[in-house]
Amino acid sequence: MRIAYFINQYPKVSHSFIRREILALERQGVEVQRIALRGWDAEVVDEEDKAEQARTRYILRQGGWALAASAFRALLFSPGRFFAALSLALRMGRRADRPLPFHLVYLAEACRMLFWLRECGASHLHAHFGTNSAEVAMLTHALGGPPYSFTVHGPEEFDKPQFIGLNEKIRRAAFVVAISSYGRSQLYRWVGHEHWQKIQVAHCGLERAFHEVVPVPAPDAPRLVCVGRLCEQKGQLLLVEAASRLAEKGIDFELVLAGDGEMRGEVEALIARHRIEDHVRITGWISAGRVREEILAARGLVLPSFAEGLPVVIMEAMALRRPVLSTYVAGIPELVRDGEEGLLFPAGSVHELARALESFLNKPAVELERMGEAGYRRVIERHDIDTEAAKLAELFGKSGP
Repeated sequence: MRIAYFINQYPKVSHSFIRREILALERQGVEVQRIALRGWDAEVVDEEDKAEQARTRYILRQGGWALAASAFRALLFSPGRFFAALSLALRMGRRADRPLPFHLVYLAEACRMLFWLRECGASHLHAHFGTNSAEVAMLTHALGGPPYSFTVHGPEEFDKPQFIGLNEKIRRAAFVVAISSYGRSQLYRWVGHEHWQKIQVAHCGLERAFHEVVPVPAPDAPRLVCVGRLCEQKGQLLLVEAASRLAEKGIDFELVLAGDGEMRGEVEALIARHRIEDHVRITGWISAGRVREEILAARGLVLPSFAEGLPVVIMEAMALRRPVLSTYVAGIPELVRDGEEGLLFPAGSVHELARALESFLNKPAVELERMGEAGYRRVIERHDIDTEAAKLAELFGKSGP
């Protein structure tokens, strides 16, 4: 079986879960053609990412003239399909979150990909994320390309389903993948009951090599780490507010914010306002290896998210035997159970967050070890990449040409 994967940018540090999925599919005998919009000139450090970069074809690499030529070729090759796809692109541009010209560009990108898929003989096209990548996949199918599917991660797709035409994308797809039961329920909301059977759950997964490592005991230092982009949905401002309450009570702790993003200035200003620079530090963007080191150097991972899908970093922390402190949001409670693999608290409550942090920092080492081991067992059981890739391979095989 030969299929194609389509991603906006690939490879990418934050998209390592896609790389793991592709490699797991190939271990099961599926041939995968990688196609991305951009990423050919991205600076990658990981050797596996370098290898993936060399194996990926990039739609935008030759610029706008190549897109225009592909669109003209598609028009000559099959005028009827081209105008049907053009009509679909125009409909998708109405009330969309992006202006109409973007959707015409998506059509040109689909034209370019169409001929690549025919060259490699792909029988199915799979996109990651239900935003513009899913639209390009849908338009490629409308042009005469193979059946398509896409994985919805959230929360972006759930924030604006009507403005990204989620209903249309699901309706035309061979199947759609949600990464949690919660994600599946949200997709059910936007399509008729007759399409529910095509929405399947396949978790993001970890390779066994990731968790088949010698356990590293939790440090004595009262250190916590929060990994993620500094943005509104991750809740770092609330975390800083909670950290200031701990500092006011004289509690000894260190909080590491591993990441960067559009809200860094605001986060830094809040840290300075509360005068807790001795307790909180921001790393900026760091490599996957550094993320792993920061998790191992902490007693636990804290993620006070307001909106999520199911964060891969939670899986990684559990695989490293570190408890997780997070919110009752989206798919998180499906993996982390309060008092078992970590602590859960209501999203948006600085009081509950501060209380959870204080409770966790006061827990004895034996309790941290118990939580860490429970998390390790649970993530292996639910998020093995080869198990999840086998689900996808079965779905690809059933989709038909």
